[in-house]
Amino acid sequence: MSTIYIIFICSIVLNATANILMKAGALKPGEATSVTDVLLNMALNPVILAGIACFALGLAAYNYVLIKINLSVAYPINTSVGYVLVILASWLIFKESLDLVQITGIVLIIAGVWMVAR
Repeated sequence: MSTIYIIFICSIVLNATANILMKAGALKPGEATSVTDVLLNMALNPVILAGIACFALGLAAYNYVLIKINLSVAYPINTSVGYVLVILASWLIFKESLDLVQITGIVLIIAGVWMVAR
């Protein structure tokens, strides 16, 4: 497998991981009586900070991918595969519901990614 595809996969996984970490960090907001308290709690929350780091690393990797892969191909794949990863992780980690309509949507997304990547 080419290095660019490995970096592309890493960028997608880092972005999905960042979103999952942001959700996990938001579940433990701490005591907050004002907007300042909320922002301070976010700034000191290691899970949210890890999410921000994943966003930054994922962005750097994606930017590199865009040097080598057309945006018209990279963006749909990045977005749609990220959706699927976040939906599945939300179901597994946060016990969010996953119904037949969503499963059908995931299958259609995967089919669309296959069609775009061809």
